[in-house]
Amino acid sequence: MKAILSTVCAVALLAGVLSAPASAQGLPDNIKASKTITVANVPNYPPMEFKDPKTATLTGLDIDLGHALFKKLGLEVKWQEISFEQMVSGLTTGRVDMILSGMTDTEARRETLDFVDYLTTGAQFYTTIDNKDAFKAMTDLCGKTVGASRRTSFPGEMEKWSKANCEAAGKPALTIVGTEGSADARTQLRQKRLDAAVQGSETLPYLLTLEPNAYVIVGQPFTQQHQGMAFAKTAPGLRDTVAKALQDIIADGTYKAVLAKWNLEANGVPAALINGQPLK
Repeated sequence: MKAILSTVCAVALLAGVLSAPASAQGLPDNIKASKTITVANVPNYPPMEFKDPKTATLTGLDIDLGHALFKKLGLEVKWQEISFEQMVSGLTTGRVDMILSGMTDTEARRETLDFVDYLTTGAQFYTTIDNKDAFKAMTDLCGKTVGASRRTSFPGEMEKWSKANCEAAGKPALTIVGTEGSADARTQLRQKRLDAAVQGSETLPYLLTLEPNAYVIVGQPFTQQHQGMAFAKTAPGLRDTVAKALQDIIADGTYKAVLAKWNLEANGVPAALINGQPLK
């Protein structure tokens, strides 16, 4: 009887393994068992993630991309809304399994996190349409007050740009204001408390569509970076499995369709990257 039961159990186990997507075999045991992955997200960065104003439903490019990835892996996704400041601690303490929330892959963040890069991005100046003649060139902003979310890498990048393009040329430095987020930056722009602001190049086309004849872009992106899905250093298996799933949906056209839905085809990557490097 024991032998029969052992055989039955072995067959059942084998069936379970064979029924799981091949690309999901590297998932951690707890995620395999629950068939659920918990993902940190802050829905305040359209078109990457935001609440639909009509339905209050979570939507955006990151949301669509997440659902496509986790479907490929045979997983349900649980979106965990936490503040941007708490994301990293939520990841390292196991409250969430990964972060997918418009996070830029930077060298500083790689000290504590690993990234699967899925989108190109760059910091870019913009201003209100009534300032379009005053700020035709990026260097016209030297000496002006420019804001960006203090939770992002933008203030530091603005400081570097200012030193290289304003101060090095004998012009006054940018006055940099850290805002509570991109929405706060736009509010301060409209209130004339800021002369200009900075956002990721992936968000500005959507912003201009959302609020037509309100803003204009100034110049070109002054940084070139990637947005990445973030993982704890202790979870290389999960990181690699998600990277391979991303490569799969790039190959089958799903990724391209998600980008097209949000008019961000120009920001796509040709292949998945881990910490900026091609998959091995």
